[in-house]
Formats: sequence, structure tokens, C-alpha cells
Amino acid sequence: MTKTRPIPPTLRFVNPLSKFFIRLGIGSRNDYLLGVYGRKTGSLYSTPVSLVIQGNQRFLVAPFGEVNWVRNARASGQVILSRRGQQEVVKLHELNPSEGAPILKTYLAMRPFTAPYFDNRPDAPVEAFEQEASNHPVFRISPSAE
Repeated sequence: MTKTRPIPPTLRFVNPLSKFFIRLGIGSRNDYLLGVYGRKTGSLYSTPVSLVIQGNQRFLVAPFGEVNWVRNARASGQVILSRRGQQEVVKLHELNPSEGAPILKTYLAMRPFTAPYFDNRPDAPVEAFEQEASNHPVFRISPSAE
């Protein structure tokens, strides 16, 4: 069973710095600002995210579980990805557990600081991550025109 823990308080300090650097294009090519409109307020919210990129495919992982951006993204079906002054409106397609498992495994290896939120280690077999998928939604990203 996946550990239920609050989102780390350090994110209150780290996220604004991450947003600043992502806007400048500094950091990993996988780092983006995810913008999503609130399902109740209609306000635009943004949070830094790290995409898993495999060939031409991009995936979005919710390492802290079903947080507000996940619920808002599900409600709207699309989000805004931005980086270095460029924005892209994209559609999200939620993957089933067997499809999401290898992406979760890759994500955990990329971002080991999220390990306390997972039951498995990055070296666990991909099948073990199928159980994690119900607690960590994974979305395939496609252009909004698709």
C-alpha cells in the first residue's frame, strides 16, 4: 500500500525557485510549468513538473498522488505546458495501470526524491509498479489538435 504523506513543506520554498528557473529555460529539458484551470474557481494555477520523455512520446506523472492539478486536469482534459517563454496547450490521456507502470518506474529513477511516496524502489520489476499506478496517475501527452 502506498504511503500517504503530506506533500513536503519544502516544496513551498522550492516550487517558486523552480518556476523561476523553468521560465528562464534553466534546468532539465524535462522540466516544465504545468498550467491548469481550476475546476471550481476557473483560475489558472501553475506547478513545476518533470515529464518522462521516451522517443516522441511525453508523459506526465503525479508523484504525490491525486493532488489538485490532477483533479483539475481530469476535469478539463487539457493543460498548458510552458518553458522558456513558450506555451503549448496539450491534451492528456490517462493510462491504465499496465501502461503506466513502466513510466512510473522511469520517473522514480529520474526523480529519486519522490521515493518516500512510492512503495517500490527504482530497481523493482515493472510489474510491481502496476499497483502504484492507482495511486500515481500517469498521462500521455498529445497535441491539442490531435
